[in-house]
Amino acid sequence: MLSNALAHLIEQVNKIPRGRVASYGMVGRSLRNPVSGLVVGRWMASLEDGDALPWWRVIGADGRLPIEKRGPHAAQIQRDRLEEEGVGFVEGKVEKIYFVEREFLLD
Repeated sequence: MLSNALAHLIEQVNKIPRGRVASYGMVGRSLRNPVSGLVVGRWMASLEDGDALPWWRVIGADGRLPIEKRGPHAAQIQRDRLEEEGVGFVEGKVEKIYFVEREFLLD
């Protein structure tokens, strides 16, 4: 059974629409009990079935794909999924225009 915090995290990540992204920190700040982006990343990594969650839409605040730390293959999967949704990259970073507005996650 998921904790309330983890269930809310999943709810927030599921709000991010196709073709848009949010930073780990943005997701963390949107939770009922805010946490850091680092905690969001750890919680997301702990999920057993990550494919049931659009994890690829959560990225670094600077537009980078921090999942690359787990291996270049993971970052390529994330980039491929984002590009399939129409997300654009410049110099290896997601363009800022693809970030959801902070208020979007607070609704």
